Amino acid sequence: MNTFGVKLRLTTFGESHGKAIGGVIDGLPAGIKIDEEFLQSELDKRRPGKNKFSTPRDEADKLEIFSGIFEGFSTGTPIGFAIFNQNQKSNDYENLKNIFRPGHADFTYFKKFKIRDYKGGGRSSARETAVRVVGGAFSALLLNEFGIKVQSGVLKVGNILADDIDFELARKSEIFSLGKEEAMKDEILKAKQTHDSVGACVFTKASGVPAGLGEVLYDKLDARLAYAIMGINGVKAIEIGEGVNASCMFGSQNNDQMDESGFLTNHSGGILGGISNSNDIILKSHFKPTPSIFKSQKTTNLENQNVEFELRGRHDPCIGIRGSVVVTAMVRIVLADMLLLNATSNLDNLTKIYN
Repeated sequence: MNTFGVKLRLTTFGESHGKAIGGVIDGLPAGIKIDEEFLQSELDKRRPGKNKFSTPRDEADKLEIFSGIFEGFSTGTPIGFAIFNQNQKSNDYENLKNIFRPGHADFTYFKKFKIRDYKGGGRSSARETAVRVVGGAFSALLLNEFGIKVQSGVLKVGNILADDIDFELARKSEIFSLGKEEAMKDEILKAKQTHDSVGACVFTKASGVPAGLGEVLYDKLDARLAYAIMGINGVKAIEIGEGVNASCMFGSQNNDQMDESGFLTNHSGGILGGISNSNDIILKSHFKPTPSIFKSQKTTNLENQNVEFELRGRHDPCIGIRGSVVVTAMVRIVLADMLLLNATSNLDNLTKIYN
């Protein structure tokens, strides 16, 4: 599937080494002030080639919008946009024509589609996530109208765990670190210098979310968030609230008790019964190490013969770094979609609209 969302839908297109990547956003309400500088600034956070902690592939990632905006405001019609690729080095992948890279989607995409797009992984490349960042930025313009804010940062790199949650530090940090920035940087560079890669954990908080968002039973808010985040390249696990810790707790410890002022704790991560409860929504997204490493590896080729190869090209030593920007985007898209869906959930809401 190349389309995400129900009421607010994002469709993406393009390949890593194609002419462009892009998307269509359908369902964004009319009348939203479109801040193109903000949209570009969000895309710039994910842009490759910025520093030694990401891939050297140097793309300008200039956003071009083709439709759906009139005199600076959304028109309620589909918003089409593209990001043109300018710095591909397809020759770096010539030695991969007939082999499957370990840890990548090469093998499974070939088994499914019977086509081997070896140039940067084609559609399976994380290059596509730049489009999701744009979709998330448009969603943020809607969420801003209701005081909903989504923030992410890198909580852990390898075994280096931040001892605090400092979003102000993450905003300024080259690697979006929430704490222990220098130790995290050292861990990334150590992996890079040994031609290896390292995993990471991203912490996300959504604040200002009203109670009531989430479509019960089969489209719960936590289920949709998990679906959205697990769809990001390299994510292997997601935790909401206490996450895996909840399996080690008693009910008396995990329950969020209440008084007249609201919930006394937030073990649930802001979601109960698949519906937001007005507490902060708390998420942890776990990224695997980048599968593109510059060590000799064993694999098979299209003829199912054993081969040994060494990778060339330009790759992130830690995909969780730029992945944190993508997590923010996907959470924004989910919340914006759920906000629109909730508008018709009961008669009171409809009465407010039509009276």
